[in-house]
Amino acid sequence: MDQTQQDQFADLPDSLRCTLQDGIAVLRLSRPDKRNALDDLTVRALGRFFDAPPAGTQAIVLHGEGEHFSAGLDLGSLTERDTEAGIFHSRAWHKAFERIEFGDVPVIAVLHGAVVGGGLELAASAHIRVAEATAFYALPEGSRGIYVGGGASVRLSRLIGVARMMDMMLTGRTYGAAEGVALGFSQYVVGHGEGLARGIALARRAAENAPLTNFAILQALPRIAQADPAAGLLMESLMAAIAQGSDEAKSRLRAFLEKRAEKVAHFP
Repeated sequence: MDQTQQDQFADLPDSLRCTLQDGIAVLRLSRPDKRNALDDLTVRALGRFFDAPPAGTQAIVLHGEGEHFSAGLDLGSLTERDTEAGIFHSRAWHKAFERIEFGDVPVIAVLHGAVVGGGLELAASAHIRVAEATAFYALPEGSRGIYVGGGASVRLSRLIGVARMMDMMLTGRTYGAAEGVALGFSQYVVGHGEGLARGIALARRAAENAPLTNFAILQALPRIAQADPAAGLLMESLMAAIAQGSDEAKSRLRAFLEKRAEKVAHFP
């Protein structure tokens, strides 16, 4: 890593590590002795990082060091927190994770081992999730006497459904990687040790898109999906017109029509 990259990552705590290669930033949760549990310092740093990724970043891959992606909130900080502090703590997580979901570049989360509680909330804020065969999902908040606070009520319930999320919280039910891909926890499942390479490959593929198209996918699509149908369709028309009117779109369409661009092929 050159001095410029060192300077870019100087404000990251020890719990986060980042490398940048050819426009792809690989950000690693680095508390393996704590199963990558998320403390306040790490969550704040995640928010800052995704709010202002390193210069030249076109996509980000998020993964965990050691045997687990993240076992969730570091519970040691909860025992003395009062109600008022709890509200502000939850809102701080919301703010940090919104910077992932509605950031400027695609984010791919690579999951393995425990993807639990706040770790699952972090994963749900990414745009694409790749699960290794060892990944398992859980929401143990019910047995701990607490409730989710990092956005799961909104993001995870959209991915897997309210009823399934209720079951997980009420009964402690867990899901593995194989069933999780069918239920919406992830979009891909790969073998043990294969997740990071697949995540980087997907990041590179996403980075090849026109910047305005990726902007529409990241910023407009989630809001269209939540809007009432009439407003959503109008927003879609406006975004389609903006995208197709760009010089980048015209150049890419000409390349396709002149047979200078690849045709659609299956990408498993």
